[in-house]
Amino acid sequence: MTIGRLLLASLLALLLAACSGAPKDAEVVIPQGASIAKAGEILEDAGLVSASSFRNQARFFGSDEPIKPGEYRIEKGMDAGDILALFQSGKTIQRLVMIPEGMPSIMVWERLMAEPRLKGEIPVPAEGSILPDSYAFTTGETRAAVVKRMQAAMDKAFNELWAKRTPRTAVKNRNEAITLASIVEKETAVAAERRTVAGVYTNRLGVGMRLQADPTIIYPVTKGKPLGRRILRSEIQAVNGYNTYSMAGLPKGPIANPGKASIAAVLDPEANDYLFFVAQGDGSHVFARTLSEHNANVQKWYALRRERGEME
Repeated sequence: MTIGRLLLASLLALLLAACSGAPKDAEVVIPQGASIAKAGEILEDAGLVSASSFRNQARFFGSDEPIKPGEYRIEKGMDAGDILALFQSGKTIQRLVMIPEGMPSIMVWERLMAEPRLKGEIPVPAEGSILPDSYAFTTGETRAAVVKRMQAAMDKAFNELWAKRTPRTAVKNRNEAITLASIVEKETAVAAERRTVAGVYTNRLGVGMRLQADPTIIYPVTKGKPLGRRILRSEIQAVNGYNTYSMAGLPKGPIANPGKASIAAVLDPEANDYLFFVAQGDGSHVFARTLSEHNANVQKWYALRRERGEME
């Protein structure tokens, strides 16, 4: 057999080996800085394709594109060439961790620590430093890296919103803005009410009234987790730097991680003359300008709760 035929036969053998498809669906993680040889070993250890097939595919038939790190889903029947193209494309599995608006940092920490695909220890992030959103991550990524993305997202969002603030806002800096936004976030889940509630608190701050926001009573007790019971009178009277029933002005810091809409609301509050609001049983609130109007609204709310059996 001539040398040319030998070379052709060798190439055909390599091609046939490379065309042997993965026998099963599987997920593999390619670490940062992994070589073609290392990726081949990972594939062989997972029982997908042989390391030599993968190396030969890259050497003789692959493009010059580097492989990219991340977690990949290998489907049954994919051959070494398909897998190489996948690794070069960077189309990794996108896993998500969701941080809802108003989640306190202790619960963000718990959620990240409970995710088994992430690694590494982290401290509880600073309250109000996380932007609520859904964040993609890959298996084996550090929790610190995910927190860094969350905080960078908050930095970017806040800077963009701060640049659009109006003269009506009562806040003078980032800490005040995030703090007031966190109160607005915890006080209403109705999107259409955010600017109205922000207007109420802006008005109260303007005339020196206490904000009297229940979530500021709860935060020092639970760090923002649900209280699970009625607020105690001693907690209403407590002086701790957060409780807006026992002090005028804003708390010393945020009580949760507010979303963009609540931050935008305190930077551009509704121009209203309301000073009071109370729940009306469906998640929304009714607003009042005077104490007498507010007391009447409160009595209606109490009557509704009695009808439901929630009060005696």
